[in-house]
Amino acid sequence: MADLSLAQPPVPADRLEAASGALTRYRVMAFVTGVVLLLGCLALVLKALDVPHMEPATGIVWVAHGYLYLVYVIVTAMLGVKLRWPLLRFALVMLAGTIPTMSFVAEHFVTRAARAAGDIEAAK
Repeated sequence: MADLSLAQPPVPADRLEAASGALTRYRVMAFVTGVVLLLGCLALVLKALDVPHMEPATGIVWVAHGYLYLVYVIVTAMLGVKLRWPLLRFALVMLAGTIPTMSFVAEHFVTRAARAAGDIEAAK
């Protein structure tokens, strides 16, 4: 049966060290995806307020978010495999890139959990 917990499982120190680059890539993509998603939402609001010339910009922002979200999902999957995340954690962190501001929140918790796992492993 699939593990449905959200907790960061114990990870050996060498595996955490190997995941440091993946964590950096994840943090960058979470920020970029979140910013573009917020820009898309702002563009939709401006378009709804009948601000002129918003139509091309709205489409371009959403296409950019779509491609960036795919990169975000790939980078998240690479990090999750390296840190041995449970399936539910994979899904929730990946979905965070579709909800405005949630990628920032997910990035904070993922980084905190990864660093805490490293601290626990270093203390042993």
